[in-house]
Amino acid sequence: MGATVEGWSEFNVAMAGATAALAGLMIVAASVNIADIVKEKSLTARLAAGVAGLVLALISSAIGLIPEVTIGAYGIAMLVISLLAAVFGVEAARQIYANRHPDNHVKLVKSLVCFAAPAAYLVGSVLLVAGAPSGLVWFAAGSLIAIVSSLLVSWIVLVEVLR
Repeated sequence: MGATVEGWSEFNVAMAGATAALAGLMIVAASVNIADIVKEKSLTARLAAGVAGLVLALISSAIGLIPEVTIGAYGIAMLVISLLAAVFGVEAARQIYANRHPDNHVKLVKSLVCFAAPAAYLVGSVLLVAGAPSGLVWFAAGSLIAIVSSLLVSWIVLVEVLR
């Protein structure tokens, strides 16, 4: 393992546990009202983007724990995975903008929340592929953003579904 990646092992262990637990809790919490959630496509898409962000953080942490992973390999793997996670953000944004509700004045903010974690990971990935170890800091930020944005999205979905 590269000395730089190895220095992040404790952080990656903590994030792997935290993001896996949160993803599971998010799914369980949503399952309570799943019949109502799936009736509203934008809520379903936003919830999926939130789960995708947590899974992205989980995978990032797991890859960071692979023995002898190189900075370049880590960057390439995360570039691909971040792009896949961003697909969920694209669908969420599409559904948010398809909602013609007149009170929906914060569509841009709602959409950006779905892209925040993948965007941080994409920046980190590009930096790692370019050989800049500072990409690991972007991965750490992406993990924290994934946690905050996913909690925010899940709270909003759980409240909105009851309105």
